[in-house]
Amino acid sequence: MFKLTSLNLNGIRSAATKGVEAWIAATAPDCICVQEIKAQQADIAGRFERVADLYGHFHFAEKKGYSGVGIYTRHEPSEVIVGYGSPEFDAEGRFLELRFDTPARKLSIVSCYFPSGSSGEERQQAKFRFLEEFHPILMKLKAERQFILCGDINIAHQEADLKNWKGNRKNSGFLPEERAWMSKLLHLTEDSGGLVDVYRRLHPDTTDDCYTWWSNRGQAYAKNVGWRLDYHLATPALAETARTAAIYKDVKFSDHAPITVDYDFAL
Repeated sequence: MFKLTSLNLNGIRSAATKGVEAWIAATAPDCICVQEIKAQQADIAGRFERVADLYGHFHFAEKKGYSGVGIYTRHEPSEVIVGYGSPEFDAEGRFLELRFDTPARKLSIVSCYFPSGSSGEERQQAKFRFLEEFHPILMKLKAERQFILCGDINIAHQEADLKNWKGNRKNSGFLPEERAWMSKLLHLTEDSGGLVDVYRRLHPDTTDDCYTWWSNRGQAYAKNVGWRLDYHLATPALAETARTAAIYKDVKFSDHAPITVDYDFAL
């Protein structure tokens, strides 16, 4: 089995003070994709290069204390790709791809942090620009290799993916345009889609237990007024190997919960 975890850390140093390293050591994933590390190379050096016997690779944002993604792995990648070639969004540290290629297969693990549009119209427009340019990137990757993208997508796709869907229909993260983008990405009957939402493949009807993010306002966590924003998105053949998916909520390392999927393959 290949155990793969995704977690938005909301700051790697903050999550470390809340025990995330001990949790990673105890759960022993083969690979953990992290987002919003909010750190630079100097912050990582001598402290976070390795976590629980996993070696880290990173894409840092140019702006300090902002964004940034990483992948910790116990397997040596054949290639590390930092950024996806975007003049605008590569500066924000949003995409990291590790390739684990052999003569028999091409396989990638991707950690990605989609922009949030919740701070205002300017960032919502940036989010729309990201979605527009990122879709063909994913389709090109799908045409060339098998991959699993883990990340904070910042979109709740369906009504079952957030508690208060009626009240959020005009809010970032549940806008019709964002949901349509997800539907297109997951649609199987056209060439410009066909990725699989792995959690929904295993748990098609789950509602209250599916959430991975809670606002810090209004006792949202205590009342479980949450959103499912964190995903494993896989090419169909890899998605078929998914056996179990679990969202860990016993300890709160961040405003997001980690989601772990066991896949029936080995790197």
